[in-house]
Amino acid sequence: VQLQASGGGLVQAGGSLRLSCAASGIIFTINAMGWYRQAPGEQRELVARVTTGGNTNYADSVKGRFTISRDNAKKTVYLQMDSLKPEDTAVYYCNVQTLPRGYWGQGTLVTVSS
Repeated sequence: VQLQASGGGLVQAGGSLRLSCAASGIIFTINAMGWYRQAPGEQRELVARVTTGGNTNYADSVKGRFTISRDNAKKTVYLQMDSLKPEDTAVYYCNVQTLPRGYWGQGTLVTVSS
């Protein structure tokens, strides 16, 4: 099983980034895909999540700025991040949920400078 995440990097406040995560090798039906993040010294937190049916939920801190989407055929989830703030700086982890278990990607660093 592999979750290949990409798109992180350094951006100035107010800028945008787009994260992608492609899942491969998962034999179970994928129920939901999402993004979590972990800032230094903080716990990992949900950023956004989307189900196979297209239902989404977002952390309050990113509502209106981030948009999650997925391509079920490609088993890929995207996170469009606009109006980035320094407090969005964190390692972002892709997550895939199947009925038996969840899977985590390796993380991609997003740094927002002020």
